Amino acid sequence: MPALAKTAHVATITWLGLVADRAAALPSHPVEALELSFDGPLGESHGGMTRPSCSRVLGLYPRNTPIRNTRQLSIVSAEELAAIAAEMGLDALDPTLIGASMVVSGLPDFSHLPPSSRLLVESGACLTVDMENRPCTLPARPIETAHPGYGKDFKPAAKGRRGVTAWVEAEGRVVLGDRLTLFVPDQPAWAGNVPR
Repeated sequence: MPALAKTAHVATITWLGLVADRAAALPSHPVEALELSFDGPLGESHGGMTRPSCSRVLGLYPRNTPIRNTRQLSIVSAEELAAIAAEMGLDALDPTLIGASMVVSGLPDFSHLPPSSRLLVESGACLTVDMENRPCTLPARPIETAHPGYGKDFKPAAKGRRGVTAWVEAEGRVVLGDRLTLFVPDQPAWAGNVPR
């Protein structure tokens, strides 16, 4: 029995980028294609099979504990990026400023895709969604440099719209215009989940 259900939802890649050195700067630079290996996109500073744990998982591990890297890519939706920009009072928000790896169009409520969803590329490459990427203050500085007076507005505007983090499950190449088919876990919602 398949553990993942194919949906009718298909996304299109509208932008691709790489962060060459995250210690030097958060912004990514645009590229025409990404070569996806099990370590993540080739040339991506956020790549690797493991990463040091950070503040997001302090409830589980002391900071800098080596853990599996499920944050190899930062994927955002064109629709949510436009909504963030509008709420900030900007005409548009360049995905380079938030360190995005990929921008896709066509999937509703993208930031809330179920964890473990798959985005299957036509080439056979496949990305596994880890979880919603919570907004942080790191993009504030590059946004402020590009749009003086607006950096502080990113975090509240991006709440629930920051996209997802993902990791490479099947290697391959992705290029601008590629289509991604969405597969979701074929299971009911967890009965123990109660609203906060």
